[in-house]
Amino acid sequence: MKNYTITVNGNVYDVVVEEGASTGAPVAAAKVAPVAPKAAAPAVAAPKAATSAAGSVKIEAGAAGKIFKLEASAGQAVKAGDTIVVLEAMKMEIPVVAPSDGTVASINVSVGDAVEAGALLATLN
Repeated sequence: MKNYTITVNGNVYDVVVEEGASTGAPVAAAKVAPVAPKAAAPAVAAPKAATSAAGSVKIEAGAAGKIFKLEASAGQAVKAGDTIVVLEAMKMEIPVVAPSDGTVASINVSVGDAVEAGALLATLN
């Protein structure tokens, strides 16, 4: 028998696995016992207060990751395709760009924040 600790969606389980015979005989089901979480998972950053009134054009994260760099600031004029935020995901730097010309109305994240896919990063007017 082997004991394993497995975490699934933040839930921690102690699992006991019995090794079966090499004859191909059926093996008894694994015994699973839920365990109290050992440590809280890192929390995803809550949106920061907008630096000015929120704009009508939302710029959202395309993937979960960490904010690596802010390339624009509130009040800055940008053109379509200009980088607003650089997101780091799986050791890659992913530029998040302005979808249209406009003025940055708010930056809703800070460098180092963890964000989920679809999280609001900034807004444009």
